[in-house]
This record gives sequence, structure tokens and C-alpha cells, in this order.
Amino acid sequence: MTTLASGTDTLTRDALTVLQPGFTGTTAPDWLLRRLGEGLASVGLFGRNIASPDQLAALTAQLRAERDDVLVAIDEEGGDVTRLEVRNGSSFPGNRALGAVDDVELTQQVAHELGRRLAACGVNLNWAPSADVNSDPRNPVIGVRSFGADTALAARHTAAYVTGLQSAGVAACTKHFPGHGDTAIDSHHALPRIDVSAEVLAERELAPFRAAIAAGTRAVMSAHILVPALDPDHPATLSRRILTGLLRGELGYDGLIVTDGMEMRAIAGTYGIERGSVLAVAAGADAICVGGGLSDDATVLRLRDALVGAVRSGELPEARLAEAADRVRSLARWTGTAGPSAEEGHGSAIGLRAARRALTVTPAPGLGSPEAFEPLTEPPYVAALAPVANIAVGDETPWGVAAELIHLLPGTVTGSFSAGDGTQSESGRDAGRAALQAAGPRRIVAVVRDEHRHPWMADALDTLLAARPDTIVVEMGVPQAAPRGALHIATHGAARVCGRAAAEVIAGAVGR
Repeated sequence: MTTLASGTDTLTRDALTVLQPGFTGTTAPDWLLRRLGEGLASVGLFGRNIASPDQLAALTAQLRAERDDVLVAIDEEGGDVTRLEVRNGSSFPGNRALGAVDDVELTQQVAHELGRRLAACGVNLNWAPSADVNSDPRNPVIGVRSFGADTALAARHTAAYVTGLQSAGVAACTKHFPGHGDTAIDSHHALPRIDVSAEVLAERELAPFRAAIAAGTRAVMSAHILVPALDPDHPATLSRRILTGLLRGELGYDGLIVTDGMEMRAIAGTYGIERGSVLAVAAGADAICVGGGLSDDATVLRLRDALVGAVRSGELPEARLAEAADRVRSLARWTGTAGPSAEEGHGSAIGLRAARRALTVTPAPGLGSPEAFEPLTEPPYVAALAPVANIAVGDETPWGVAAELIHLLPGTVTGSFSAGDGTQSESGRDAGRAALQAAGPRRIVAVVRDEHRHPWMADALDTLLAARPDTIVVEMGVPQAAPRGALHIATHGAARVCGRAAAEVIAGAVGR
């Protein structure tokens, strides 16, 4: 039964209710349990909180013993962004791979199975899917997290994902409104700006969100981006024009609005998290996500007190805070009644089947069809040309094809190479030469991630292919650069199952 400290006044409870903090550790700390008793209604989980499905289930049970209607949120997109499988890589391909297949039924099945696993562990709110149209191929933070650059494709798959996830009893949180795809800056580090007309935004960026709303998405996450055509002064998370005027008014959305992480530099570095949180709620946000980097009781109390103080000073209408808290509680009630459908799960194999279908295999000119490629029978050398991971993905999740090739071709050796301190071309050539030396006589499999965004990576490939034209190239990011190599395999994402699917082609072990 839900318990609230009797000494906690309504205003303070409402201020706690709109917060979605994180914490450190794999069990709930005492301070978090205490705040749940005082009115905190949501908790955000990250990779640092998860060791195994059983441990996660025990953790969520611990939270519900204190408050039975708590919203337990997670950033589990599948693909490159995984928290459930942060240490091994995801069993599900991400959005770009699903968009490459372009089978909405498959997308719905994958989302349902992912939601079923979350629900089994006690998670009832997923900060997914990404509805961003990846219209700028230079985008450093969205990329394969998007279904693609085609608006209609992104819209139909966003709707399918929402339907599949919520059919498992897990609320979808469609992000990043009004669309983070046309940016070349990561909002974890600075404030991106989208300079296109309102007409382009309406036709391109907003279409997937309209589809998500029509599909019944229970939550929408705001983006920390400046869109002058909509509001020249405030980023979307702090913009009443965008959250209340556009999302609520024009699009008719009445569910929960969640902010992206307030500790991200786009907000924290400009407004500070306390001021930013007050402005976000005033603009129309209902839940403040703060937990990716700030995860302690002091932060929760600072934000609670900032919201209470803003109401008492007249800066934040008390009715707006109460409305926000009511929306949080409304979603909590939905999760308590929206159990999984009678439909059975699609099983763990659905992710690998989807990853296999997503592959684009291109042979070298003159080789003919992919079937003409002679699979490797000897263990190769896998050269991973590794870029710096963006914060959303994190650097703790393994990626590539080496781990899977080791199973199929025992004796496979691997090494990781990155840009050094010299010029990009020098760094790239150095990385390529180092990979050649390390490989020795072995056949080389070069693994890249967004070659088109990293000139050093392209230079490294030039060096490898000039010396060893039989090199196989596996692109695990957005396949924007022209295919090259004896065989080019585009996986459309770096999930573990994407690596498995590529390794099967290389070793001729499809379906083994």
C-alpha cells in the first residue's frame, strides 16, 4: 500500500512527485526509500544499477515495498543504448536496424519482447523510443538511435514501437521532442540549434511525434535544443511555446511530459539544474529527469526546495505544479492496471532474427553477389577502429564482431585502434599501419562506426585496403560512406546481436 509521511505538506509532496532521480548502487539507498515515503513517485535506473535480471527484480521489489505505485524508469532503447545488458551488449537491434528492415510488425514484436523483459524485472516506464528523424548525417548523438532519415518511415516505426512496448504493460516515453535529428552538436555537452522553418519542422520533425500520440504514447521527453522558428529565446525543455503551445495545444497531447536529463550541459551549464527545473515545470513539463550524473539526496532536496520556493515566491503557479504531479500519479495508475496483453512473448530469438534481416552485404566489384564471397575458415585479425562513445551510449558496453567471431572461428585475435595526438590524416594512417603490423599474415576484418563522421577512420581504412585489399569491412554505425573492402557489411547498429549477425556472414555460419 502506498505510504506518505503524514508530516509532509501537499506542496512539498507535489515537488517531490515531479522528480525522477537516479542513485548509485544495486540496492536502494536509505535516503531514496525515505523520499519515496515522503512523496517521491519516480526513480530512474541506469547501467550502474543493474547486475542481472534477478538483482533488478529484487531492486524494484525493494522500491515497491516502500511505495507500491512507484514509476521505475529506464533508458532501454535496445541497440547501442542498453542498460539491461550494459556489460554484454543488447539482445535487440536498435532503431536504425529496424528501420533498415522496414517491417512494422517486426518492430512491434521486438518492442513487445523488450517491454516484456522490462516488465518481468519490475520496470514500468521506458525512456524510448527515439522518434528523431536523423536528417543530419553528422549527428553525433542520435545516428543509429533513429529509425532513419525518412520521415514517413520514422513515423510508422515510432508508432509500432510504442504499440509493442505498451502492449507489454510498459509505458513508452517518445523522445526527443520536437526532434533532435537535425543537429551536429550533442546536447550532453552544449546547446544544439536547429535553424529550419516552422513548415519544415511540421512536415519532418513533428510527424513521428504525431504518430506516437495517435498510437497512445503515455509519455513524451523534451529535447534540450534551441529551435528559433518555434521559440528564439528558450530551449524546448524550458519553452512554454513548445511544450504547452505546440505539444499540448496544437498536437493535442495530454500525457506525461518528461524532461531529458537536467544535468546535461545544455541546461546545467546555462541555467543550472535548480533554475532549469523551475522553468521546465512552468513551461509545461510534468517530470524532471535528473539522475544520469547527479544521484544523491542532496540533489533531490535542492530541486524539491527550488520548486517549493518558486511556488511560494509566485514564480511558479501552485496549480501548474499540482497539475504536473497529478499527471505523474495518473501514469502510475495506468501502469498498475495495464498489465501485459494475453499475447505470448516472441522469445529471445526475435532480436537475432531482426539483426540478420537488417544486414546490408555488399561484395567488392567483380566479386558478384554476396553468395560468391568465400567465408573465412581460418581465424582472422579483427581491427576495431574505435571512436569516442557518446554519453548516451556510454563506453562500458562492448561492441564489434570479435567476441562473436571468437565463438565461430576460435583463435580470432582483436585489437582496438583510435585517433592519436597528431593530425587526423596522420592519426588515421598511423592507426592503419599499427593494425597491419598487429595482424601479421591473418585476414583482416576492419570494424568501424560512422566512418563518414571520422576522417581519421577513413584514412585508416585507406591504409589497410591499400596494403590488404582482401580486408573485410564491417560498418556498425550509419552506413553513409560508400561501401568498400572485399566484403562490406552494414549492420545498422552495434548491438551484440548485430555483431553476431555480421560474424555469421563472415564465417559462413548463418543460422548455426
